[in-house]
Amino acid sequence: MSNRMAWPLWARALGAAALAILLLYIIPFKAPGYLVSQYATVLAFGIAIIGLNLVTGFGGAITLGHGAFVALGAYTTSILVVRYGWHPVATIPASAAISWIVGLLFGFPALRLHGLYLALGTLVLSITVPPVLKRFSEFTGGVQGLNVGNPLPPSWLPLDESQWIYFVALACAAFLYFVAYRIVGGALGRSLIATRDNMLVAAVMGISRVKLTTMTFAVSSLYAGVAGSLYALIVGFVAPDSFTVMLSLSLFIAAVVGGITSLGGAFLGALFIQFVPVWAGDIVVALAGLVYGVSLMLTLVLIPDGLGGLAKRIATWLRARIGWQPQSPQEVENSAQKAKTAS
Repeated sequence: MSNRMAWPLWARALGAAALAILLLYIIPFKAPGYLVSQYATVLAFGIAIIGLNLVTGFGGAITLGHGAFVALGAYTTSILVVRYGWHPVATIPASAAISWIVGLLFGFPALRLHGLYLALGTLVLSITVPPVLKRFSEFTGGVQGLNVGNPLPPSWLPLDESQWIYFVALACAAFLYFVAYRIVGGALGRSLIATRDNMLVAAVMGISRVKLTTMTFAVSSLYAGVAGSLYALIVGFVAPDSFTVMLSLSLFIAAVVGGITSLGGAFLGALFIQFVPVWAGDIVVALAGLVYGVSLMLTLVLIPDGLGGLAKRIATWLRARIGWQPQSPQEVENSAQKAKTAS
């Protein structure tokens, strides 16, 4: 029985209202401008991590190359804006489409590999991105990068630049989260889990691992491309050194910290990689890397199923504490029969 059925309607409505107030009012209108931009970056990274969760957490294909597709989305937006004069927001669908196509073309041969071989193959992709971006300087700006600038909000909206791009990122994140939620909860999600857990049984059931994982990898690349497009608009500048292999590793770390099979945990993981390094530097500047590493290890040891899993355990504990236990299917049917009889 799902968690959604375990909570009364008023409790779910209260939680949704609290989340809406946080995302739609407190963060964009009460936080300082620089924090609004940082939270927009969290949303962008969260989108990329959701895509990583789809292909790795549910599909079982370990990939360390998602930073390359973030770079592809960022440079697609930057080139279309700087070289061809596109409206910044209009470049987001273009970045998504190009990333999907490249992900499909790359995924078909790459995903015939398994395990560590696939991880190394995708890692090579991340390693080669910065040199390639520097090589084609006539389009990418080389080591100097491209200055995209921050998109201006429509004149009829009472928003500044940071608030506008935050709401654009929030809309993209909400839509893509809903799409991923439907994928995971549907037949495709069940096929992915079956392939991940037992490829032989999945093959007997008529599921093609290569075809299924390739399509999932393409969708995951689309998510990363949208994240890169948003990142370019949030920062207003792109350069090859922004998309090194460390970006791919950071996204993978965030996926594990947030919960590799938790869609909501993707945003918790994004919060971790966005803010914990900054906090670590504030504690001890000279040992920021050590503090961050210790924080990461403690998180992985103490919360092995990620922050998303911890949130689920807390919700389960609260339901047990206050007596809101999920009903069994038989109890639900009996309640429906009683209501029908009473009416």
